[in-house]
Amino acid sequence: MKAKKTYYIHTFGCQSNKSDSERIAGDYAARGYSEAKSWQECDDLIVNTCAIRQRAEHRARGFLHGVVVHFHKLGKQRPKIILTGCMVHHGYDKLYKMMPMVDEILPINEVGFNQAAIRKDKKHAWIPISTGCNSFCTYCIVPYSRGREQSRPFEEIMQEVERLVAEGYSEITLLGMNVNSWGLEKVGIGFRKMMMEHQEFTREDLPSNQSQYLTPEGIPPFVKLLRAVTAFDEIVKVRFMSSNPWDFHEELIAEVGKNKKIDRYVHLPVQSGSDAVLYRMNRGYTRQQYLDIVTKLRTADPEIVIGTDIIVGFPGETDEEFADTVDLAKQVDWKVGFVAMYSPRPGTASWKLYADDIPHKVKKKRWEILDQIINKDNLQERPIVV
Repeated sequence: MKAKKTYYIHTFGCQSNKSDSERIAGDYAARGYSEAKSWQECDDLIVNTCAIRQRAEHRARGFLHGVVVHFHKLGKQRPKIILTGCMVHHGYDKLYKMMPMVDEILPINEVGFNQAAIRKDKKHAWIPISTGCNSFCTYCIVPYSRGREQSRPFEEIMQEVERLVAEGYSEITLLGMNVNSWGLEKVGIGFRKMMMEHQEFTREDLPSNQSQYLTPEGIPPFVKLLRAVTAFDEIVKVRFMSSNPWDFHEELIAEVGKNKKIDRYVHLPVQSGSDAVLYRMNRGYTRQQYLDIVTKLRTADPEIVIGTDIIVGFPGETDEEFADTVDLAKQVDWKVGFVAMYSPRPGTASWKLYADDIPHKVKKKRWEILDQIINKDNLQERPIVV
């Protein structure tokens, strides 16, 4: 009897990448493959990449170099290497030159929902409710790597929830690059098209993030979805990420406050505490507007714990602008902070508009200051973040 072909998935990056890998595994299983115990033993090696920072790309390239060296030393044929994930934004030609060991490239937006995901965790499940992003944050590579935002149909999401409940799952995390905008995305101009049509542009030429989404009439679709998912008796906890301040509607704040099945941890990226930096980032809100949302959330339920994402060393960030972020950290008292040093991503608006003019040692020092205030000083209070 012929042995089954095997696959192994090596994943870099965020929860969305991990969720994508579960769906890739489902596709391989449907085609008769079995999962290998390690990349050293597989027929197909799928590398699911992250491109949010340059360091993430270096890690993927370093891993693949290590794979080639390993099999060369053993004098054995290496597995077929398939590259997917956010690095695909570079395009096929560039990727094959960067990583000649890659045999095939799989665009992440071609990883569909035609097969059930294979999940290792039997209690908690990630459910992607949308793909891509319509926002125009100047630093972000996601619209290039994952394309325009597309919401999954309500019926399709609920069918997946029903299957998970039948399988004994009790915790769910709803995923999206801008999860709260589910059901509100517009069909409009994308990053690539705008950059091609406007080779020369200024910060003022960029559309606002809010302009890329519909204004909800009545209860926002995402709130309706939360109510439907939490209506299952078997579901005891629901999380969602990542959300953004510009679509954290009043109705959502009220729902989080009263619906105790929704996790008390809310991840609300701020990126900077300086209005000037937020403007250069094209985030679409001010420091005060962010604080207003935090106040409303804590008024809705004082037990709510808030975490965030911050970028330090964004182009032009002065000592005074960084001090604004430090001051905001002390005001908000985030319990979790994913702090990153700015890394220019080729093709993004900030890469074209601004010079990466903050020295690495300054970025590192600012990173250390915020990490100490947000993470280390709150070590005993940090919530569990899936």
